[in-house]
Amino acid sequence: MKAITYHHYGTPDVLTVEEVPAPTPKKDEVCIKVHAAEATKGDCELRSFRFPVSWFWLPLRLFFGVFKPRKPILGGYFAGEVVSVGAAVSRFKPGDRLFGSTQIRMGAYGEFLCLPAHYSLARVPDSLSSEAAAAVPLGGLNALHFMNCARIKPGDKVLINGAGGSIGSFAVQIAKSMGAEVTAVDAGFKEARLRQIGADHFIDYTRANPTQQGQAYDVVFNMVAQSDYAAWVQTLNDTGRYLLGNPRLSDMLRAALTNRFTRKKVTVKLAGETQQELEALCDLINAGHISPLVDTIFPMAEAPDAHRRVETEQRVGCVVISMRHTTRAVPEIA
Repeated sequence: MKAITYHHYGTPDVLTVEEVPAPTPKKDEVCIKVHAAEATKGDCELRSFRFPVSWFWLPLRLFFGVFKPRKPILGGYFAGEVVSVGAAVSRFKPGDRLFGSTQIRMGAYGEFLCLPAHYSLARVPDSLSSEAAAAVPLGGLNALHFMNCARIKPGDKVLINGAGGSIGSFAVQIAKSMGAEVTAVDAGFKEARLRQIGADHFIDYTRANPTQQGQAYDVVFNMVAQSDYAAWVQTLNDTGRYLLGNPRLSDMLRAALTNRFTRKKVTVKLAGETQQELEALCDLINAGHISPLVDTIFPMAEAPDAHRRVETEQRVGCVVISMRHTTRAVPEIA
């Protein structure tokens, strides 16, 4: 099969398409023909081995490879079609369209993928193409996790910093579905599409400091790692909730103090990306409350450009790599 691989850490140009052996499913696994995979920040960070927060650098290096990648095929979130199942699998059958997470196995940048049937996998909603479906699991699962942690009530004022990314764009929609008044923070060129998916207010961080707008929020969800912890906590009302998507070690220590000595609540709990949450996302999609915001679809041969698009932060929403399209596509705005 063809796969996008890398054999040493570095720039996007280390990614190449090559022929590799196709996997064979074990008795408890499904074999999936991958149609598309999201190109994520996590993929880019593993490829370069540079992370916005460094406290987990050493354990990741030991796990993924000290001198070169132990897992040469990236890709943690995908959509595709089941082609075969192991003898012990009854949950899925050939022909099922699935999307989900590969967890730490990676491998979604290849034409075929084998995963245990108990992983967080679900049937793709009929309204979504495979390319759109591949853009759901990462952003949707993480956004749903944090918005549930926020305990949003109708009428709450919610600010999302980094709203134009994969996770942030879903957080805007999920918060709106919960009845919140949503303020999105990102670069100005992303405003139109973020308002289109539900943002009530927009702050261009390149023109104004979003922590100094004189507004108090019930919830702040921050996806930007290098942020001023104290300034964001001060934007909360007396019982506000601050959720950190990319916490530094210093942020986690300060969060413990905030939770101990104030009425404000800081959450740094990582998403579990559970099957139950994935099914909940399907329900939200089928009800028309959320939909993936896809920036650009790249063919396999242009995987380096897909990674550059993610790293330069010029995207609005998700960048997808298609295993079945041969040319680049920019989805029309619905």
